[in-house]
Amino acid sequence: MDFLNLTDKTILVLGVANRKSVAFHVGRVLSEAGARVIYSVRTPARRDSVAKLLGEAEVHVCDVTDQKQIDRLRADVGDRHRQLHGIVHSIAYAGYEDGLKPFHQTDRAAFLRSVDVSCFSLIALAGAFQDLLARDGSVVAISISTTRMAGENYGYMAPVKAALDSAVVFLAKSFSAFSEVRFNAVGPGLLKTASSAGIPGYVESYLFAEQATLRRRAVETEEVASAVAFLLSPRSSGINAQHIALDAGMGVNYFDHDLVRRAMRPEQ
Repeated sequence: MDFLNLTDKTILVLGVANRKSVAFHVGRVLSEAGARVIYSVRTPARRDSVAKLLGEAEVHVCDVTDQKQIDRLRADVGDRHRQLHGIVHSIAYAGYEDGLKPFHQTDRAAFLRSVDVSCFSLIALAGAFQDLLARDGSVVAISISTTRMAGENYGYMAPVKAALDSAVVFLAKSFSAFSEVRFNAVGPGLLKTASSAGIPGYVESYLFAEQATLRRRAVETEEVASAVAFLLSPRSSGINAQHIALDAGMGVNYFDHDLVRRAMRPEQ
C-alpha cells in the first residue's frame, strides 16, 4: 500500500554533502516511497564527491547565494520536469574557523552570510520555483528543535534558524494568495552529522542531549527523514506554517531525576 502517496511525485532536495547528511537520508526515504528525487548541490566538486552516493540520480549545481544560479537551476529543472511536487531545503552555514566568540562579538559579515545561506535562500528558491510547484505542493526546511535555548557552542546559528522558522510562516501566508502550497520546518534535536562535527564542543552536548531525551537515545537522522517525507506527502495536507520538533522528548525533560541528581551530587 502506497500510504504516503508519493509514487511518481517529483521532489527537489538541496543540501546533500555526504552519507551522514539529512538531505541524503531524506532522498533515500523518498526514493523508497516511490518518489522521483532530483538533487542540487553547491559546487561541481561536491557533485563529483556525492556521485557514488546518488547513483544515477539527476544532480544539479547551484550556489544559493547567487540569484543567477538559482534562476538557472529553475530553468534547468523546468526543462526536464513539467512540475515539482516538493522542495527540501537542507542548507545551512556557520563559520567556526576562528573559534567560539561571545555572541555579542559576532562578526557582522559571518552572521549575514549565514542568514543568506541558511535562511534567505529558502525565500529565493520559493520565489524562483513558484510557477513550477504543484498547486498543492509542499516545501520543507530543516531547522533545529528549539531556538530558545542559548547553546553557547552553537553561536549565532540559532538566531539564524529562528529567522528561517519565521520565513517558513511568512512564505506559507504569501503562497496562500494563489495556491495551496504548504511550508513547514522540521526541527531535529542533536544529530550525528559531518557538519555538526565541526561545532566546538558538540560531542559533549550530543551525549548530554541523549541522556536528556525521554528514551535515553538520541534522535536519528532516519527519523528526521521520515518526518520530512510525511510533510511532503498528501497525508499531511492539513499541516501548514508549522515547526515540528523532533527531539525525542528532550524539551520536556529538563528536570529528569537522574540528570538533576548527577548535577547536584556528581560525587555519587
